[in-house]
Amino acid sequence: MPQYFNSRAAMHLLALSFGLLLSANVAHADLKLCNITSSRVGVAIGYQDKTGWATEGWWNIASQTCETLLKGALPSRYVYVHAVDYDRGGEWGGKNDMCTNEKSFAIRGVQDCEKRGYKRTGFFEVDTGEAKEWTIRLTDPGQGKAEK
Repeated sequence: MPQYFNSRAAMHLLALSFGLLLSANVAHADLKLCNITSSRVGVAIGYQDKTGWATEGWWNIASQTCETLLKGALPSRYVYVHAVDYDRGGEWGGKNDMCTNEKSFAIRGVQDCEKRGYKRTGFFEVDTGEAKEWTIRLTDPGQGKAEK
């Protein structure tokens, strides 16, 4: 004897399936970094939000993997990145000095780093335009930095 769902149960199941389908297709606005290098890297970021300047780090990102650094819409048009190559040595940096620490950190402000017990570190600038989400691709030396 075949078994049938009652119409109420069938509608509930259909609504649940549709909701799962919609949630799977919703785009998440995040800042991501993909490590396209052959090395493990440590990454720190800097940005300006509604309360001022902030730096955060260190994300340890394995070779050929991606990591979400900030969840939600980007806090500002410009994001700053500093990365360290753990396996071969060297770093990706720039002319924008911000505060970092040796271990995991979240620091407010970019002034007087040394006086506050932090290290002054150079970050490179990423212009995200007016995008709400962005992916930075960190590449091996000689391949350049490809954003988005």
